[in-house]
Amino acid sequence: MLSPATAPPDLRRPHRRRRMQQGVREFLAPYAYIAPFFVLFLIFGLFPLLFTFYISLFDWDPIGEHRFVGLDNFTELLHDPRFWGALRNTFSIWVMSTVPQLLLALGLAHLLNHARLRLAALFRMSVLVPYVTSVAATTIVFAQMFDRDYGMINWFLGLLGFDHIDFTASLWGSHVMIATMIAWRWTGYNTLLYLAALQSVPRELYEAAAADGANGWKQFLHISIPSLRPIIAFTVVTSTIGGLQVFTEPLLANPVGGLTCGAARQCQTVTLYLYEQSFGQFHFGYGAAVGVALFVIVVAFSGLNYLLATRVRSERP
Repeated sequence: MLSPATAPPDLRRPHRRRRMQQGVREFLAPYAYIAPFFVLFLIFGLFPLLFTFYISLFDWDPIGEHRFVGLDNFTELLHDPRFWGALRNTFSIWVMSTVPQLLLALGLAHLLNHARLRLAALFRMSVLVPYVTSVAATTIVFAQMFDRDYGMINWFLGLLGFDHIDFTASLWGSHVMIATMIAWRWTGYNTLLYLAALQSVPRELYEAAAADGANGWKQFLHISIPSLRPIIAFTVVTSTIGGLQVFTEPLLANPVGGLTCGAARQCQTVTLYLYEQSFGQFHFGYGAAVGVALFVIVVAFSGLNYLLATRVRSERP
């Protein structure tokens, strides 16, 4: 039997052709596997983003003319007190929801990782129940709990001798209510992320620390927290992105207020203001400018969190 090297030229050509085809397939196969993601990203991610930038430069009438106004929408945005009020509300709700949920998630993860519990797997999975619960159902339940007249929170405050609080009508009350909803929904998700990271930490480290006299609190500070730094940075970034784009909770928490979230816009976030301008008043150009501003803010804060996390990791002993 002739080998490809000793075969006549007419017989060597098909063999070379098959090798070339196989090489092309091997070269293209990885790109074919990742192509669906990038195609979907281009269609549903990059194109809408670029189109939003484009619309923000126009006085855009969805059924009429599109008049180019340049940066006028952004100039108006900088002098719009309603936008700055929405931005203030967004930052307030973000801080009030993110800080407690991450701290509580850290504590729960440490407890679930060390406590000797019967049915430990059941407890570990049960913390994910709020995450899979419908946002609408969650909001309805919490709205009832924070109700001014018949809510459980005001009932408890009455037992302590305090006056009832109209959470939906007050600035800080509405922020506390919405932040509580968000923290309740996402604490379990972050707990599982921290727990997965903690379970990769060798038990010998905790046993050696206990042998040296370190109590649980010192083990948490000097072993658990340093081991969780990368995942803490990840949860901070994701919580920042989600917190600055909060929309459903304030919309459903005060259904009477609608897109303004009350007569005083006490809980209107930037995304709600964007929706109000675009689909409530049909100022699509100005709404797109709000979206661009929100995009810049989210990117800036995410980048800042990433830089801080990178610096902390680089200083890790």
